[in-house]
Amino acid sequence: MILASAETVAGHRVSRTLGLVRGSSVRVRHVGKDIMASLRNLAGGEVYEYTKLLAEVREQAVDRMVEEARALGANGIVAIRFQSAEVSKGAAEMMCYGTAVELGEEG
Repeated sequence: MILASAETVAGHRVSRTLGLVRGSSVRVRHVGKDIMASLRNLAGGEVYEYTKLLAEVREQAVDRMVEEARALGANGIVAIRFQSAEVSKGAAEMMCYGTAVELGEEG
């Protein structure tokens, strides 16, 4: 599966557009990690606990989007975008979406 944030993929042509695909995941903060993050906030610098949490939730959203694209018979997803939103206090959704396509060799 080829994933691209661009609308085209070098060396390939879109031979068929299969439609919008998306994946999302909602995560809540962990009290223990919040305490560590608060302490890091006092000292400054990167909040590793949240960096790791966001990386995990992005990967899960991408995996779910890819599953949806495979079910349509796609071998690529173009124009991929990410969006996040607060669902409730301490809970956020990460959504990933794009256009599932069939890619063929250029030329």
